[in-house]
Amino acid sequence: MLVHICCSVDSHFFLEKLQNDFPEEKLTGFFYDPNIHPYSEYQLRYLDVQRSCKRLGIDLLEGEYDFEAWMIAVRGLEKEPEKGKRCEVCFDKRFDVSAHKALELGEKKMTTTLLVSPLKSQEQLKRVGDEFYKKNGVEFIAVDYRSGGGTNDQSRVTKEEQLYRQDYCGCIFGLTMQREAQDKLMDEMFSPLCGTIMPASIEERLELYKRRMQLEDEGKEYKIVKHKFLNYRQLTCKLVQGKKNSIPAYALSYSALPRKRAEGRIEFEIEGIHFFNRDEIRFLTLSKFNELTCKDFSSLTELIYNPLSFKDELDLRYKITQNIYDLTPIIVVENITNEKLSLTLEAKTYEDTKEILVEKKDDRV
Repeated sequence: MLVHICCSVDSHFFLEKLQNDFPEEKLTGFFYDPNIHPYSEYQLRYLDVQRSCKRLGIDLLEGEYDFEAWMIAVRGLEKEPEKGKRCEVCFDKRFDVSAHKALELGEKKMTTTLLVSPLKSQEQLKRVGDEFYKKNGVEFIAVDYRSGGGTNDQSRVTKEEQLYRQDYCGCIFGLTMQREAQDKLMDEMFSPLCGTIMPASIEERLELYKRRMQLEDEGKEYKIVKHKFLNYRQLTCKLVQGKKNSIPAYALSYSALPRKRAEGRIEFEIEGIHFFNRDEIRFLTLSKFNELTCKDFSSLTELIYNPLSFKDELDLRYKITQNIYDLTPIIVVENITNEKLSLTLEAKTYEDTKEILVEKKDDRV
């Protein structure tokens, strides 16, 4: 039986149940989910599915990540709600490819882990699956593992196996509507050109789960725990000298302006840190930055496209302010000027939760 797989949270429990209920069937997993966006999220979900299938002894195949074709297929349905017409088109595409993969492999039966997801309509899935049975001769096995306490069992398995538990369906349109309803920053779509791994980002989680698999291969124990913290994303930073002369500037992480814009002049300097006369803003030259960080950046452009790690920036911030809760705007410039300056800085600070991998040391985890 070919099993279309969407994510480990749905698949691990689902595959265990299938192995028990269909012992005569050799199960083959098929991860085909071009709807998942961004690509780093796709990579993370596939990584965790690989781990689940390995633990369950199930062969896994990966389908093509044809995201552009999926976008074309759902064009005009961007505003459809969850379980609406866009989802049906999405199922059609994934079922079509999965059915043809089953035929290619000589399989006569197929099913999907989407059946166990509380975000999906089982009736909708069964209808689409039955239509493909009529067209392609691949029987759709519509099992119900949600009822009778199944959802609670699934949650238990997810916790016991320490699976990656995503908090959105996968597609960019569902994510957009979900974050708008939550009045929450869609930080999943932030990916700095410089490649910096942001806190609680998909990229950070991807590295964490890669490390988790490495520890398991080495036979080492660990725990994945959650941690609440104040997160930060910077949207814009622009510095204008005089009336129209825009000059290079770099704002350290956690720099925040309450009104997004401030005008004024640098008033005084203490040990290489220059103090603005508005909003507690502080400036330092690139040479001072290099001195404090033991780096040798030759220009602001180099710093902007190859910045410090997030942790190193926080260490530098603490050196300057001696305050671990500091949100002072700290701006790096080439040179200090006596002219009037206008700083535009838009950033978001918000409560968030991140996962932390705690490796076992001695007899403690």
